[in-house]
Amino acid sequence: MRMVKALAQAFLRLLWILPLAKCKIPDAHLTCLFSEDCVLPCSFKPSGNEIISWYRQEVLLLSHFHQGGDQSDQPPKDHRTRMYLLQDQLSRGNASLHLSQCGIKDRGRYRCLVNSTLGQQESFIIMKVEAPIKMVTMEISKNTEIQCLSKDIFPAPRVQWSTLPPKANLRSTTHMAPNTEGLYSVQSKLRMFGNTPTYVCTVNSTYGSQSWKSSLQKGELIGEAGRELSIPCMAPQNFQNFFLTWTFTRTNDKPKDILSYVSQTRRTSNFWEGRVELEQDRVLMGDGSLLLHNPESQEHTGTYTCTFSGFQSRHMVQTQVAIRSTSRRSLTANQGKADRTTLEDTEMQPMETIKTSDDLPMDNCQLTAGHNNGHT
Repeated sequence: MRMVKALAQAFLRLLWILPLAKCKIPDAHLTCLFSEDCVLPCSFKPSGNEIISWYRQEVLLLSHFHQGGDQSDQPPKDHRTRMYLLQDQLSRGNASLHLSQCGIKDRGRYRCLVNSTLGQQESFIIMKVEAPIKMVTMEISKNTEIQCLSKDIFPAPRVQWSTLPPKANLRSTTHMAPNTEGLYSVQSKLRMFGNTPTYVCTVNSTYGSQSWKSSLQKGELIGEAGRELSIPCMAPQNFQNFFLTWTFTRTNDKPKDILSYVSQTRRTSNFWEGRVELEQDRVLMGDGSLLLHNPESQEHTGTYTCTFSGFQSRHMVQTQVAIRSTSRRSLTANQGKADRTTLEDTEMQPMETIKTSDDLPMDNCQLTAGHNNGHT
């Protein structure tokens, strides 16, 4: 009899434990974007009389008593205007926490606790905050270093350098610093090599949600004044839905916009109308080369920068263009021609006769003879 009673008690305990085990829900994971609104889900079985509490790191954020009419305890001052429940959703069992303008300090483990006549229900959410990468740019400094730049990122990203053609043992220097909001700025430097035309900087987010790639290629080109010049610019392979821009910079001047092109609409904005153009049948295939018509030596000598911008990628080609003056070329050619003419004229002049002792006049010989006889 005692054995039967013990078995019955054990069975009852098991029935009491099983519902608790069933209610044990693993932590949910949620990533919210910095400065944007976010919803932390929480659902329960409504009974008409509930006390709903939200905690972060076991610190009470908000408490709400729902019974027919709604009344709410005031949340802590920091969250009074940023955290709230949707009152009309509580009767449907929705106690999701709405958080506006997420910040770095909002990260953590949240707990939703609902006490009602039906018992206690709770769920946990691990919330992350991410400020995604929006842009990665590259530029060349005066001390032959190339820089990879990005800003307003969280968490701090990872930076990786590579070159085309590949080069081993690249030694870069990367500096990251947070601002007052906790967002990171990235500055990574790499010393340039003389025989390396293309540099690639890849910035990866810590959570693995993004991988941005930016590349820069350098080149030099010599053109002649008045003669059409094609400045090359090729996009990387499989570069689709891109935005193409061309700019021009003279020494110590700010960049000037030349032309822009949108591949999806095939629309071109030409700020140097009549002077430059793209080859429309080739640009959709990634050939953004610029045709420069009737260039002038001083006005069009400088740095031409072509930039392809696409999804999480950016490719730049910087070409130093020198336009030679035709007048200088003609002057050099004419000077060379004059030199050749002078030489030819010199060669055609009659040679001056140089007299030797055999060619002296006879009277000189006779005087010499008379002089000698006088001494005999």
